[in-house]
Amino acid sequence: MSDTSFSPQTAIVTGSDSGIGRATAVALAKAGMDVGITWHRDQQGAETTAEEVRGLGRKAVVQQLDTTDVPGTAAAIDKLADELGGVDVFVNNSGTGDGTKFLDLDYQTWMSTLDTNLNGAFVAMQTAAKRMVKASRGGRIIAVTSVHEFQPRVGASAYDASKHGLGGLIKTMALELAGYGITANNVAPGEIATPMTGQEDEDPTQKERPGVPLGRPGDAREIAAVIAFLASPASSYVNGASWPVDGGMLQMGPQAGSHITSNDWRES
Repeated sequence: MSDTSFSPQTAIVTGSDSGIGRATAVALAKAGMDVGITWHRDQQGAETTAEEVRGLGRKAVVQQLDTTDVPGTAAAIDKLADELGGVDVFVNNSGTGDGTKFLDLDYQTWMSTLDTNLNGAFVAMQTAAKRMVKASRGGRIIAVTSVHEFQPRVGASAYDASKHGLGGLIKTMALELAGYGITANNVAPGEIATPMTGQEDEDPTQKERPGVPLGRPGDAREIAAVIAFLASPASSYVNGASWPVDGGMLQMGPQAGSHITSNDWRES
């Protein structure tokens, strides 16, 4: 399959009822794709995303998705793909965090976070990949991980493990799916002003973050722009990559270490 033959028409974005997912769905609609939108608890949020997509002249279909329900996850992705007429781009954005420290973390909470962030992602991406292979049109699979794919955070044992695992899964997928003209990549956001970080509808440029070289949190649209590139024909030679989109935060490791003046970091 030549690099120039990929022409995406359809996309599915999980967890697209708000935040990064919504911004991504809109960005892909602007790029000319019909979009499948999923929600877990916020159906109205998903319908709002769908309205934005339709306002751009693209088709939008909405489906409830609980990635802890493994059989239901595959069925939901298949239903969306059927309604769209295929899936050329799949963005795994669904995720959660529990904020529980290692010594306090019970097995049920551990498994719930891993089911949502990793096991459900495996099922969803495999379902989409099988459809891409069958269609023989190539494809793009993009997972939204986190800077915690690379670096840990206090109070995030299950979250860190799931994001590390998702990062490794995508890299293996990149090896195995390349022969079908399908690329697989990660986007690893830093702190982004979204409902997950308690910053919905806030202007990130007005938030001071001295520990980030750019001095602020990110905007969901800044993540979506990178995802849209990776979903496009222009990214044809990007495969198995993990792209931090964090304002340079990951580069602060030794610098941050030498400038920490209290033990506050020990609390999540």
